[in-house]
Amino acid sequence: MKSRILVFIFLFGITVILHAQEAPYFVTYDHHLEEPGNLEIATWTTIGIPRSGQNLFVAPFAEFEYGITGRWTTELYLEGQGTPGDSAVFTGWRLENRFRLLKREHWINPILYFEYEGINEATKILKEVVGNAEISSERNADLAAVHAHEIEAKLILSSNFHDWNLSENFIVEKNLSQAEGFEFGYALGVSRPLSKIASGNECHFCLENFNAGVELYGGLGSTNGFGFHQTAHYLAPVISWQVSDNSSFHFSPSFGLTNVSYPALLRFGYVYEIRGFGQKLARVFEGKP
Repeated sequence: MKSRILVFIFLFGITVILHAQEAPYFVTYDHHLEEPGNLEIATWTTIGIPRSGQNLFVAPFAEFEYGITGRWTTELYLEGQGTPGDSAVFTGWRLENRFRLLKREHWINPILYFEYEGINEATKILKEVVGNAEISSERNADLAAVHAHEIEAKLILSSNFHDWNLSENFIVEKNLSQAEGFEFGYALGVSRPLSKIASGNECHFCLENFNAGVELYGGLGSTNGFGFHQTAHYLAPVISWQVSDNSSFHFSPSFGLTNVSYPALLRFGYVYEIRGFGQKLARVFEGKP
């Protein structure tokens, strides 16, 4: 059953297309939330290139993001992981909520982020990097047998300067299944469209359809030792390509900066936005066309 769920996530990722208005970041969050009533369906995949003697892994996850109000967005994640020569496993789910504190656009726009995770130790989507790094060489079956219930909070600060976006995230995570303290991490991102001048003709490959930037993210230790000792850090160029009014594609190679980081991560994703989904669903239940 778990392997079937993982296959579903992979196939779903092939058929779904990415939202055009998405920022190019893979780890960093900015202050833009989903429009009220819109549903965004996405898949993302992380391919990890390990050090000598370890196995490459592929970790996809599906994302369902819904705009409840103009200042509240909620998301559900389903994730998996496959390792050639080992196995493919379903690694759990996550429920995320983001709240915009200020109604209007400001010089700095704060967002509060809260997430509950029901995952197991086989997870490798690396949606965030926290704590002290440890790359496990255990088999997926053994890792998947160790379950974890975690809560995560982020303070997201995001600013737009002319065509540029600058976003900073501070992350705090707590494993409720263990008696250990809190783990910390960060993510920084900067990006901008390659052009703001729109072409007079319909053009898929024009510069205004591309948004590019760079991310820097990593762990900051824990309450047992805050800092950079034995922490993983990554530098990642990011790019998104708008292919239609409501679809785009994201791609990012990440490069490990410390000896406890993976040497490289290859990330890509697709998203599709259904506009007015809430209203359409309400009409179905009311029996209206």
